[in-house]
Amino acid sequence: MATKLKRTLKTSSTLVTILRFLVFMTILTTTSTAQSLNHVGDDCHNSTQQPLTTAYQTNLNNTLSWLTSDASTSKGYNHTTMGNGTDDVIYGLYDCRGDVTGAFCQFCVSTAASQLLQICPNRSSAIIWYNFCILRYSNQDFFGNLTISPSWQILGQKNITDPQEPQEAQNFMQSLIRKATVDTNLLYAMGSFSLSDGEKRYGLMQCSRDINSSQCKQCLEAMLDKVPQCCETKLGWQVLAPSCLMMYDDNMFYLITAQTNETISPSPLPNPANVESTSKSKTSIIVVVCVLVAVALLSCCIYYLWQRNRSIKDGLVSEIAPLSLHDNVQRGDSLNSDLPTIPLIWIRGSTNNFSEECKLGEGGFGPVYKGSLQDGTEVAVKRLSKTSGQGLEEFKNEVIFIAKLQHRNLVKLLGCCIEESEKLLVYEYMPNSSLDFHLFKEEKQKQLDWKLRLSIINGIARGLLYLHEDSRLRVIHRDLKASNVLLDQEMNPKISDFGLARAFEKGQSEENTRRVMGTYGYMAPEYAMEGLYSVKSDVFSFGVLLLEIICGKRNSGFYLSEHGQSLLLYSWRLWNEGKSLELLDPTLGKTYIANEVMKCIHIGLLCVQEDAVDRPTMSSVVVMLASDTMALPNPKHPAFSVGKQVKEEESTSKTSKGPSVNEVTVSNVLPR
Repeated sequence: MATKLKRTLKTSSTLVTILRFLVFMTILTTTSTAQSLNHVGDDCHNSTQQPLTTAYQTNLNNTLSWLTSDASTSKGYNHTTMGNGTDDVIYGLYDCRGDVTGAFCQFCVSTAASQLLQICPNRSSAIIWYNFCILRYSNQDFFGNLTISPSWQILGQKNITDPQEPQEAQNFMQSLIRKATVDTNLLYAMGSFSLSDGEKRYGLMQCSRDINSSQCKQCLEAMLDKVPQCCETKLGWQVLAPSCLMMYDDNMFYLITAQTNETISPSPLPNPANVESTSKSKTSIIVVVCVLVAVALLSCCIYYLWQRNRSIKDGLVSEIAPLSLHDNVQRGDSLNSDLPTIPLIWIRGSTNNFSEECKLGEGGFGPVYKGSLQDGTEVAVKRLSKTSGQGLEEFKNEVIFIAKLQHRNLVKLLGCCIEESEKLLVYEYMPNSSLDFHLFKEEKQKQLDWKLRLSIINGIARGLLYLHEDSRLRVIHRDLKASNVLLDQEMNPKISDFGLARAFEKGQSEENTRRVMGTYGYMAPEYAMEGLYSVKSDVFSFGVLLLEIICGKRNSGFYLSEHGQSLLLYSWRLWNEGKSLELLDPTLGKTYIANEVMKCIHIGLLCVQEDAVDRPTMSSVVVMLASDTMALPNPKHPAFSVGKQVKEEESTSKTSKGPSVNEVTVSNVLPR
């Protein structure tokens, strides 16, 4: 299996490389003259070359790494600030040309970052231009400041022969300035016009997206004022400064995007004598379109073959696509194409380098920290500890599953990170912590009235039904318990912790494993004793959880109370004696509806029957919970409560400060 997985990873890596190359080639073939990534200019003389402090050098490396990683997922622009002191703060920014985004933007930024450290070593401030992007950093805050010095002028090889063209080019570039700063306010514009002889001219201009429209206009006009002194007799020129650039050529050097449209031509349209030239232009367009279609078809074929050869491990479809980050950071892996890979440097900054002040709790997986996204969204970061009982396979398992599963009663995973020695999961923040935080503490139980408990029961049932029957994968959770049910702001339940989950193929109903993992008190007997698991294993766990919600006590350790037996057996005895309401949590007082409580106890006993065949499916459970008239079958004797001689279930949270997410991921158990 390991050999097969390695082979699949190698194949996947190769295919990803091919796909990226195809993206790069697509960019090149959509221009009339193929361009490569060219170094345009740089400036590092505005800062003294001197040894940098260790803190500043570290922040510089982290800044360049973060910008490089971000370039693959953003819309072509972003900036960041790193450092806490007065001497180690660094400001960094990248901005790709408006017609370049995604993989090629990251390629440009990554190249720029690598070269900048070589061109400007030991500099506290530097800037580098490529023909597709700009990258700059400084120890001074330059965000939002207009910078027109230094400037660079790049001249083409061709001479302008038409004496009218310089003025027409000037008018055309003025129209692009209006388009970028007034008409669209995008700080970016491109277009073309025709000369009197029918020849096409193309122009592009762009401002750094940290400045406003007024500053952009000022910068572009300053660059345009330099053209008569340097470039107006040439074709293929560029004039640029740290805050803006403009380009002019007789070849279409930009990519056609939704923002591209032709500007108003400042000169007459071509006359009939130029039909042949127009025909050649149309032929070129047809050739380009054909190339793009061929590339798209080839990409689809490669993707299809890749999908067919994905590795299958324990019934789980693995989709592990490598993602190369900047050289200063160890290679990271994007575990799933559906899920963003979040840079480690961002997570460290968001959690104040995993400080105790940001710590929410700690469990079997490791510590959990509170952080926030750049838009202010609060998140919870699970950090796999080196001593955790959960390994890399369980970590990957959770990432792959949760990225594919979307339901209002499942916790939402926002991103992941495997960098250096860290393994991190970034979840939506659950302000009301987990169900066990409220259910098994006397001071919290009173907040869970019967109406709320019934709502939580229904939500968990719907979440399990989605996993078993309605999701893209038929998923067996295998570790459903109170600590793995999180509560959002409105106390809606969300099932979490998919580290032990398994997927079934179509038509598959059960599977056997030699590695029994889960939590005592919730494990179905056939799974605990024989390693046999199915959807009915989750049904058993749900039944236990349902009875716990009703009585407010844990199944494990219940026998130590005055009842002298497990929760399941005690519930069964009360049912047979017609005293089921005695099971009810005393803190509920008279807030409950007797018929609803009786129905839920009945359903719970049906779910924990010893023979898995006798247990209902989750679809039946949802229907039974929703119906007031449905006749329910009589339950049989419940299963032996596995692990009932354990004094107390390991707490989900060894230490807790309140709101958290998924504090315990895995409780490893083996038959004792």
